[in-house]
Amino acid sequence: MKLIRNISGAFTGGALGALLDSFNIWAMGKIGISDFIGITMKPEFTAPWAYKRMIWGGIWMLLLIIPIMKNKIILRGMLMSLIPSAVMLFSVFPAMGKGIYGLGFGNLMPVVVIVLNFIYGAFASYWYSQAKH
Repeated sequence: MKLIRNISGAFTGGALGALLDSFNIWAMGKIGISDFIGITMKPEFTAPWAYKRMIWGGIWMLLLIIPIMKNKIILRGMLMSLIPSAVMLFSVFPAMGKGIYGLGFGNLMPVVVIVLNFIYGAFASYWYSQAKH
């Protein structure tokens, strides 16, 4: 049962963290932060878009099951978030035609990805730490 609880907690934390991440990138576009920092990525918040991100967010945060940095909850989540950040910057954005690091969306896109994913990872890791008890 412990393994099931760990998998469930990691996936759920990742899915909810991705929902938070989705809200953050959407809100940045809506309130003008994206324009202010020169980022052209301004997604519409739709159910299919958020759902896809939540599923992938949950899958990525299954990495939390790896027993490293167990006592550094926030730092652990931030570390794990670097893996999906790297996939976005080196694979997804280039496949979208936005170049390596997503610079086609603006020069600060790599910073936006890493910062928002740090928040996602920290949230997911905190959720996971609470769900394991």
